[in-house]
Amino acid sequence: MRAVDEVVEEQAAPEPQEPVAAPRRRRADLWALLNYVVLSLVVMCQLWRDPNGRVLASNDDDHGIFLFMIAHSERVVFHGDNPFFTDRLNAPDGVNMMANTALLALGLPMAPVTHFLGAGVTVAFLITIGLAGTAWAWYWVLSRHLVKSRVAAWIGGLWCGFCPAMVSHANGHVNFVDQFVIPFIVLQVLRLREPGRAVRGGLILAALIVLQVFINEESLLFTALALGVFVIAYAAMSWKTAMRDAPRMLAGLGVAGLGAVVLLAYPLYFQFFHRGHYHGQPFEPDKYVTDLASVVGFARQSLAGNAELTRRMSVSATEDNTFFGPIGLLMILVSVLVLWRSVAARAAAISALVVLLASFGPRLRVYGHDTSLKLPFGLVSHIPVIDLVSVTRFALVPSTIAGVLLALAADRMPTMSVKGRRWFIAGLVCALVPLIPKPLPIVAGDPLPPFITQGTYKQYVPDDRTLVTVPLPDVTTGRTGQRWATLNLLDYRTPRGYFMGPADAPANDTGSWSAPPRWTSRLLAQVRLTGKVPTMTEGMKLALKKDLTYWRAAVVVLVPNSRNGGALQTVLTEALGPPQLVGGVQIWDVRYLPVPSQG
Repeated sequence: MRAVDEVVEEQAAPEPQEPVAAPRRRRADLWALLNYVVLSLVVMCQLWRDPNGRVLASNDDDHGIFLFMIAHSERVVFHGDNPFFTDRLNAPDGVNMMANTALLALGLPMAPVTHFLGAGVTVAFLITIGLAGTAWAWYWVLSRHLVKSRVAAWIGGLWCGFCPAMVSHANGHVNFVDQFVIPFIVLQVLRLREPGRAVRGGLILAALIVLQVFINEESLLFTALALGVFVIAYAAMSWKTAMRDAPRMLAGLGVAGLGAVVLLAYPLYFQFFHRGHYHGQPFEPDKYVTDLASVVGFARQSLAGNAELTRRMSVSATEDNTFFGPIGLLMILVSVLVLWRSVAARAAAISALVVLLASFGPRLRVYGHDTSLKLPFGLVSHIPVIDLVSVTRFALVPSTIAGVLLALAADRMPTMSVKGRRWFIAGLVCALVPLIPKPLPIVAGDPLPPFITQGTYKQYVPDDRTLVTVPLPDVTTGRTGQRWATLNLLDYRTPRGYFMGPADAPANDTGSWSAPPRWTSRLLAQVRLTGKVPTMTEGMKLALKKDLTYWRAAVVVLVPNSRNGGALQTVLTEALGPPQLVGGVQIWDVRYLPVPSQG
């Protein structure tokens, strides 16, 4: 049986398969894929009942932002829009799509589905195929390159595709669920040490890197950091082997880096220097960190999970990034012990531990309480690029490495004693059963009014003007207006929205989840929050109209059943006159306002 070190050191092709065994292995491959697809459908079954009319309950905001990303890709394909920038949201300033997770590598090929069936169908499909596809990708890499047992590969793929972290991110984070490129990036990096692979392997790696950039750059960064720690740890424990392979590895990485830079030079320039770029996050690095207690806890979407307990150990339902359970953690540690003689396995375990430590952030948090214990991450938390990620997401790395270690250890079962094998199998069952994922919760989305669905808005909104929904589209408070626009495939422009951009460029380019505040956005947010209607002076009316002019508004639409909707209607009526009831909504026709030049 091939040891892990043999795989890392020689990367030999799988042993020749006997003709009789080949069909059996193919059937095993097919059954593994079918298992993963069925489990993925179970997780997503409630959304699939009405993907355009339902919303993932645990994070409807992020579900909404990915509807926007997918709708943008549809416009790129069917209307020729710029793939890296759009002014259909946050008009007239627009959104730098490269500075957001635009999912172009997924959204563009899915554009026909989006166009004919809706953005909601595409999002549901990408999450479903992301879970199953990630599991299958790891199964394929494991079964072809790391283990001989298809059962061991199936266990590894099952964990990597459906561990609590992945199911948690399925609550709206399409980018983190579609991880199926990552296993092949890892494989190609390790294979660069083979003689004669520097150019071919480097070019393949470059193509995979480019593909991953247009899915999720954060995952690529995490993978690069984990591989870096792995290589350092491996070299420290097997210096001669590392030095022997270093020239080939460095040559291959050089080819990959050069190829990726050539292909990504303009997109990355656009991301970091074009209009709409930003730096840092809207929060301090110690806000969203991994809780130490979560390592042995159960995620809220796991069979043994308890939402109330999980909330104390997790920043949100989409960030349950560890939650191995007590037996799960024990089996991960047992797997490391089983593989202890393997330098590669020890290096992988060290990489997982280091990146897990980084996910704890600058100060240790235990069961929701911040301790006084300072951690090493505080020394690097403000380094550029590192400051663009949510710290707790570093824990996705040890979650994935855990699946690989479990697969490698399961592959060693034939060498265990009968008693040891029974204990190992029992441990796996006790670890995996409590982590079985439950179907993701959903809520019904607010129905689109006839004013939108019947295209009545087209009578009021020329292509160079905007439709302004109140409450204004914004993170958390104005999700309905953005949802209208995205489910309508951005057919009209709308101001503001939920996206990542500068807080108030050029004075402040720190990252923000919404557009810079304006006088009218502050006023309407306060009225929505409190229900108190201010006395609208002539100056206030003028200021509101000035902002509508800036937004190039053609019509203002009050979202039905909004919080304190009566107060919002009163403010708009005092400023703009009485509304009209058209297509099930109250509207104010403001096409009489001047249109600013687009220079």
